[in-house]
Amino acid sequence: MDGRILIVDDEEAVARLTEIALSADGYECEICEDARSALEILADRAADVVVSDWKMPSMDGLELIREVHRLYPSLPVILLTGFSSISSAVAAMREGAFDYVAKPVDNDELRASVARALKMSTLERENRYLRGEVASRYTPDSYIAESPQSKSVLEMVRRVARSRSTVLIQGESGTGKELIARLLHYWSDRVGKPFVAVNCKAFAEGVLESELFGHERGAFTGAAGEHAGCFERASGGTLFLDEIGEINPDFQAKLLRVLQEGEVLRVGGTKPRKLDVRVVAATNRILRQEVASGRFREDLFFRLNVLPINLAPLRERRDDILPIAQHFLRRYAAADGRRLSFAPDAVNALLSHHWPGNIRELENVVERAVVLARDNEITAPDLMIEHERPATEIASSMSLQEHLDQATVACISAALKAARGSRAEAARSLGVDRTTLYRLMRRLGMQADN
Repeated sequence: MDGRILIVDDEEAVARLTEIALSADGYECEICEDARSALEILADRAADVVVSDWKMPSMDGLELIREVHRLYPSLPVILLTGFSSISSAVAAMREGAFDYVAKPVDNDELRASVARALKMSTLERENRYLRGEVASRYTPDSYIAESPQSKSVLEMVRRVARSRSTVLIQGESGTGKELIARLLHYWSDRVGKPFVAVNCKAFAEGVLESELFGHERGAFTGAAGEHAGCFERASGGTLFLDEIGEINPDFQAKLLRVLQEGEVLRVGGTKPRKLDVRVVAATNRILRQEVASGRFREDLFFRLNVLPINLAPLRERRDDILPIAQHFLRRYAAADGRRLSFAPDAVNALLSHHWPGNIRELENVVERAVVLARDNEITAPDLMIEHERPATEIASSMSLQEHLDQATVACISAALKAARGSRAEAARSLGVDRTTLYRLMRRLGMQADN
């Protein structure tokens, strides 16, 4: 069974017996000798249940319950008390204690109480998570799965969600990689614990290490205090590393060590910190090709690619286009206080477009159309879609010479721009003489005679 139990008792022998009883059920236990130490531990490391003795020096169980209830309202506290203090224990329950167990402690009764507390704690976390997420875009209903490809992905996500293994999500930009990462978190046992998302491309090389691993005070100029990194902030939950293909080789080695060892060393630190984090990485690159080219470490790729999920571009799952568009239409029309639908010409326009920007492009098109629509129907002009043939179709309709001519025009244009219009300088930069350049420009219709 999963769960971290904080045991608070000033009698070491009693605390050890409590630890043995609960560890037998697979719980991770930590012991502290007084209430103030317990509060310090909770400020640094989360617990799922607190099991505390009633009578302790400096701060008794009732005061601890009040403080825990104030600081961590959903954290259950179980009180251990002698028979003579049962009336006080009942009063403590009115203050927010989850339960009490009379001394001498019956281990079966204690285990049952802890199990109930954990179940309540999990439900509370789920409810809190759902309340926070229901208004956001990252809910299970946000993933539209009408095409065979999408249904297969959804089935894969459900199957691997409860695993602790690393997941690598690959797909073009705009295919919904973060949504899949959040669904993995939502359907896992970690729901309600932190989901921390980091775009690796958004940070400079030196900053990324501090952001992910944290730093100690004085580790570098400007480090005025200690800073917990994303790995630590995601404790017990999920860390989503987006754009993982963009990190440099030096940092790849450091990330590999963290994943292998299951611990993180803050920048400027000397003592590694153990981790309980499920890592989900994503990239729009094809990492096997990056490995083959030497830009990405093979050992890190294998460490990340334990459970691979590949997202097809929208153009390859056309059964999803209209349902996704209708999903966005409901969201944006409701926000605008309108009831809208797609006219037949709009439906045809949506289904015929190539969607190079995938779901992100589709969302932007629908949001814009809601703003532009004059009546209760969105028409094709409201979508403002520029219908261009896919690059693959254009390529297949062009001869080799046409391809070469296009490339030549682009190359000469760039050279002329860099040379500020000087054909002689452009010719030198291209490695040809001026007459050759003029001849090429005339043949390509680039006004070489001017």
